[in-house]
Amino acid sequence: MNDSKINYKDILNPDEYRMAREGATEAPFTGKYCSLFEPGTYLCICCGTPLFSSESKYDSGSGWPDFYEAITEGVIKYEDDFSSGLKQTEVKCDQCDAHLGHIFDDGPPPDFKRY
Repeated sequence: MNDSKINYKDILNPDEYRMAREGATEAPFTGKYCSLFEPGTYLCICCGTPLFSSESKYDSGSGWPDFYEAITEGVIKYEDDFSSGLKQTEVKCDQCDAHLGHIFDDGPPPDFKRY
């Protein structure tokens, strides 16, 4: 997808833009998807790419929606992120570069991944 002509400020509200396009983080326990556990698919807010299934969603107590795997290989990409002063791995939509959060090694077995 070539999104170079898309003006995301026209389609996202200011908070969504800050998070998806500028890498900001919402306050824990405030997002509408934090406590939502209905069956379904979580899509990229910018391009609509399916990213995560509700089947891999779980409550880690972190205050953000947590998943233990992507819906399929190749829909997300990983980049080193040093913006906090520490090295973290940022997770982005592979189609449009939307910031999705970070990946951690404190998830459930067998891979112990938490997205």
